[in-house]
Amino acid sequence: MLNSELFSNIQEIAQKIGESVREYSGIAAQIQQYIFDHFGQTGLYAAYISAAAFGLLIFWKLVTLSFAVLKYMVIPSVALAFLGSLFLPYSFETLLPVTATGCSLFLIFKA
Repeated sequence: MLNSELFSNIQEIAQKIGESVREYSGIAAQIQQYIFDHFGQTGLYAAYISAAAFGLLIFWKLVTLSFAVLKYMVIPSVALAFLGSLFLPYSFETLLPVTATGCSLFLIFKA
């Protein structure tokens, strides 16, 4: 009985996801048709190139942000917590939230 309820819940969720995907694909088709009607095939090519450049820019910003978080927050906070646990009477688990907070503040003020 539990499996059938779980399966029906999964089917309902999949159906809702499918409806939202169809809704957004309909909007994308309308935008595509509008650009084609007003600017022709070259306008559609320009829109594709602009959308790809914008998507690439967003992707690159996320990649650089991820590396900045690793470089200025994750690695230093773990290293500081480890060194602090060696020299202070506190454990690594106790020091890690404090060092992560300090390094995240450094990252915020650095940006």
